[in-house]
Amino acid sequence: MLKLLVLDGNSIINRAFYGIKLLTTRDGTYTNAVVGFMNILHKLTTEEKPDAVAIAFDLRAPTFRHKMYTEYKAGRHGMPEELAAQMPVVKTLLAHLGYTIVTAEGYEADDILGSLAAAAEKNGDSCVIATGDRDSLQLVSKNVRVLLASTYMGKSLTKNMDIEAVTEKYGVPPNLLIDVKALMGDTSDNIPGVKGVGEKTATALIAKFLTLDAIYENIDDPFIKKSVREKLIADKEQAYMSRTLAEIVTNVPVELSAAAYKRTAGDPAAATKLLASLEMYGTIEKLGLAAVTKATPQMSLFDSASQEDLDLIKAKPLPAKLSGTVDIALAGDEYILVQGNKIYTAKADDASFIKLLKDEDVSKRCFDSKTIFGFCPETTNITFDALIAAYLLNPATKTYNINTLAFGYGVKPLFSSADEIAGVLTGLFDILTSECSEQGMMKLLTDIEQPLAKILSDMQTDGIEVDRQGLETFGKELRISITAELAIIYEIAGYEFNVNSPKQLGEALFERLELPSRKKTKSGFSTDAETLESLKDYSPIIEHILLYRTYQKLNSTYVEGLLRVIGEDGRVHSTFNQTETRTGRISSGEPNLQNIPVRTELGSRLRKFFTAPEGYILLDADYSQIELRILAAISEDVNMQAAFTAGDDIHRATASRVFNVPFDDVSSQLRSRAKAVNFGIVYGIGAFSLAKDIGVSVKEADAFIKQYLLEYSGVQNYMDKTIADGRTNGYVTTLYGRRRLLPEMVSSNHNIRTLGERMAMNTPIQGTAADIIKIAMIKVAERLKSEGLKSRLILQVHDELIVEAPIDEADRASVILGQEMENAAALSVKLPAEVNRGTNWYNAKG
Repeated sequence: MLKLLVLDGNSIINRAFYGIKLLTTRDGTYTNAVVGFMNILHKLTTEEKPDAVAIAFDLRAPTFRHKMYTEYKAGRHGMPEELAAQMPVVKTLLAHLGYTIVTAEGYEADDILGSLAAAAEKNGDSCVIATGDRDSLQLVSKNVRVLLASTYMGKSLTKNMDIEAVTEKYGVPPNLLIDVKALMGDTSDNIPGVKGVGEKTATALIAKFLTLDAIYENIDDPFIKKSVREKLIADKEQAYMSRTLAEIVTNVPVELSAAAYKRTAGDPAAATKLLASLEMYGTIEKLGLAAVTKATPQMSLFDSASQEDLDLIKAKPLPAKLSGTVDIALAGDEYILVQGNKIYTAKADDASFIKLLKDEDVSKRCFDSKTIFGFCPETTNITFDALIAAYLLNPATKTYNINTLAFGYGVKPLFSSADEIAGVLTGLFDILTSECSEQGMMKLLTDIEQPLAKILSDMQTDGIEVDRQGLETFGKELRISITAELAIIYEIAGYEFNVNSPKQLGEALFERLELPSRKKTKSGFSTDAETLESLKDYSPIIEHILLYRTYQKLNSTYVEGLLRVIGEDGRVHSTFNQTETRTGRISSGEPNLQNIPVRTELGSRLRKFFTAPEGYILLDADYSQIELRILAAISEDVNMQAAFTAGDDIHRATASRVFNVPFDDVSSQLRSRAKAVNFGIVYGIGAFSLAKDIGVSVKEADAFIKQYLLEYSGVQNYMDKTIADGRTNGYVTTLYGRRRLLPEMVSSNHNIRTLGERMAMNTPIQGTAADIIKIAMIKVAERLKSEGLKSRLILQVHDELIVEAPIDEADRASVILGQEMENAAALSVKLPAEVNRGTNWYNAKG
C-alpha cells in the first residue's frame, strides 16, 4: 500500500501568492508565490511523509466544461502578471527537485486529482489531496482525504477533511456535495444551479432525497415548498448541466499508478542555483541543499591561489601581533580572522584576540560589530560591518548569514566548516562595500549605523532598573481585577465558559445572549476588539470583557513577562535590533520595551516600575511631532513650515485653514479632525478610513482631504513626486540616503499597487525620523562621554531617549540631551525636544 500526495498546483500557488506580501529579489524578480508554494510543499511532505507526490496544473487551453457551457468561469480576473511570472519558475524548480508535474489537455487539475484519487482507492493505496479548492471535497472516501491548504501571514496552514469532517461541516457525505452544488450553483466558477436556491435549501433537499434524480422523481413531495418546487421545475435542465460541470472527472488519461510518482533524484545543483538566484537561502537550507553549493563555485577569495597557498589555508591560532586589515566573523563558537590567504581562529575570550580588537593600528572589517562590542567594549577601528551593510542593501530580508549572502552575491564557499566562511569572507566584504558605495549608502553606514552599534551594545549591557516588588504588587492588583471581571461576565451570561476561547465567547454572546453578530471567521463568530467595541450599547457584558482582556494582557505579557527577565543586577537588558525593520527604525526584544502601553492610565502605570537607582535620576526627552516636521521640511510646504516656525499648534493651525475658522475659534472637535488628517495624510489615508476615524460621512471626509491638500499644496506635490520617483526607480530614499525597495508600486494588482504608493509616501518621512533619532543617540552618547560624565543613555523608544544621570550631573546632562536632540539635523523647521526628569520613567515622561 502506497501513500500518494497529490497537489492542486494552481490552487496552492494562488494561495501562496495572495497569502504572502509581495517579495522580490534585489533585481526585482517576484518570489512570494515561489516562497509560499515551497513552504506549503515542505510542510505537507514533512507531515504526511508520502511515498509518492504528484503535482497537477491546469493548461491554458479550454476544457470540456468550457465547450459545454461557454460561460463557465466567465468573469474571473486574469492571473496577475506578478503571479504569472512565477508560475514557470515554480514548475522548473519542482522538476529540479525531482517532483512529477501532471497536466492533461481538455481537463482541469481537479480532474487529475479525481482520477489519481479514484485509482488509489481502487488499488488499495491511500491518497491525500492538497488544495485550497473545496470542490475536491467530493473526492473524499475511505482511502482519500483532503487537506485544505492556505497561507496566512507567511505561514502555511492546512485543515484535514475526511468523511466524518466533511459530513459534519456540510450536513451531507462527500459524494453528495456534487448534487448540492448542482442546485445552489457556484458563483466562483459561474455554475448557474437553480435560480433562487441557496446552500441551506440545497443541502436540506439533498439530505432528504440524496440525489438530484430523486428530487425530480419526488417533485410533488410535501417536503418541497411550492416556491422551491417552481424554481426546480423551471431550471431542471440547468440543474443537470450544473451537476455535470460540478462533478470532477475520474478517468483522465494520465498515468494512474502511484508508484510512477515517486520522487526522483532530480538535479539538486540546478535547484540550488535557481533558489540562490531567487535569494531563497532559507529554502536551500530547509531542503538540505546547502551541501551542494560548493559544487558550483563562481568566485572565491582563493580562486587564484596556488597549491602552495592553499596548503596554508588551514586555520591557525591567532599570533601575538597582526597589522594591516583583518576580516572577522563568528563561525560556530569561535571567531575566524582572515588576512590575505591566511586564516586564524580565536575564542571570544582569548587574550590575543581581545588585544587585537583593542589595537587602534589594526583596521577591522567584521560581521556583526554589536556582538563584538558586547564582549569587548574597548574594540577600536572597526571600518566596516558587513551585517549592517547587508541590511541596508536589502532591509526586507528576515535573516542574514555569511554563507547565504555569499551565495547570493556570487561568492561561493569552497571549503567546509570554519574554512568555508573564511573562503568567502574577504570577497563578500569587498562586494558589500562596493554595493553600498554604488547605492549611495556608505556615509549612512559609516557615520550613522556603525557608530550606533557600539551605543546599542552599551545600552544592552547597562539595561534599566526595575522595581520588582512594585511590579509584583501591580500584578496582584491585576489578578484581583481579572477575577472580579470574570465573575461579572459569568453572572451576565448565566454560566461559566472560557472567555479566552473565541468559539465559546462567540456562543455566549451571539447564541445565548443573542447579540447581533457582525462578522464570521472560518472558526465561527468574530470576537475581535473592533467587533466588541461595536456591541457596547447592546449589553453591559461587552465592557467587562474588554476590561478583562486589558487586565489579562497587562498581567501576562508585561507584568509576568518583565518579572521573568529581571537580571541579578535588578535591571532588564533588552536586545536592541538594528537590522529588523524596513524603515530603519530600531526595535527591541526580550523584553520589547517599545511596546509598553502608554495610551491608557492603567497601562502607562507600568512605566512607574522602571526606576532610577538611588542617587540617580532619569532624564526623558521626546521629539515633538517629528514626522510632521520632517514632512514640512521635505515637502517645502510654506504654510506648514510657517506654522511650525511661529510655534503654533500645528493641528489647530491646520483646522483653521481647512475649516476656514479663526485660529482662536478652533474647537476641540475641529482640532481632533485636523489631527487625524495631519497624521493620516502621508499614510495615504482615504475618505472611507478618515470618515470612520473622525465620525463623519465619507463625502465630508473626502472634502476635508481635498481642502487639506489645497491648503498644503507642497504636501500634495511631495506625494505626487515621491510616488512617481518610486515607480520609476523601484525604491524611495530618506534624507540620509536609506533606500527601501518597493516592488508593490509596479504591481498589476490595484490593491497591492496602492499599498506600494502609501509606503512610498511614508517611508521617506518615517525613515528620516529613524535616521535622526539614531544621529541624536550618537551625539548624546558621545558628548556625555567627551565631557567625562557618568550619565549614560540607557533607553530609546520610538522618538524618545532616556538618560540615567547621577543627581549632581542632572542639570548638565539635561542640557546635553536637549541640545543634541534638537541639533541632530539641520532642517528648515526646528526639532524641539523637551527634557523632563523623574525618579521613574512615568514621572520623567512628564
